[in-house]
Amino acid sequence: MDLSRSYKEICTRIDTVAERAGRDPSEIKLIAVSKTHPIETLKNALELGITIFGENKVQEGVEKIAEIGNQKAEWHLIGHLQKNKARKAIQNFDVIHTLDSLKLAKRLERICEEEEREVSVLVQVDIAREETKSGIIESELSELADFLASCKHLKFNGLMIIPPFLPDAEKVRPYFRKLRTLRDKMNDQNVFRNGSGELSMGMSHDFEVAIEEGATMVRVGTAIFGERQNVWK
Repeated sequence: MDLSRSYKEICTRIDTVAERAGRDPSEIKLIAVSKTHPIETLKNALELGITIFGENKVQEGVEKIAEIGNQKAEWHLIGHLQKNKARKAIQNFDVIHTLDSLKLAKRLERICEEEEREVSVLVQVDIAREETKSGIIESELSELADFLASCKHLKFNGLMIIPPFLPDAEKVRPYFRKLRTLRDKMNDQNVFRNGSGELSMGMSHDFEVAIEEGATMVRVGTAIFGERQNVWK
């Protein structure tokens, strides 16, 4: 796969759909999902100007960060965070997209204090109620938001969703719209540290619909890097 060409195509598609939706393309952050891809591929991506990488697994991300560093790139954890990986996640990642419980939030805040770090977090919301997906249910979101508002080290900056995988992206639109509605409601309550609140939603097959519905972060892997590789090193 021609990385340069695919990256340019994705950037063009983002610009086109944003302008069609009456949005400024600069509002939308492209997270290149680099999970399972080797270090050499990431280094090539850096040369093209890709500076934000998304990793699913903490350990894989930690090893890549150790080689590339936090100065050259911004690192986002977009996969489920297990409690036994919490410290490594706090020590290494710049943004955690998958905060999904009050218990985990308390653990992360404590670790941040111990590590003397501030970390941006997004709350993953389970709108579709799929058994195979993580995320907090809507009825518990308010309690978690109240706790995050009191945190000194965790910066609550938005919401994230992994909707059902549906071949027809239009059928995913209601999930994106629901998350935007939740974000807007919470924004009225001034709960987000960065102001209006990020919306992390949309992947390779549906990011254009997500942008139309207000996404500020899109997580694109296959459309940039090609199919996942079994061994990343």
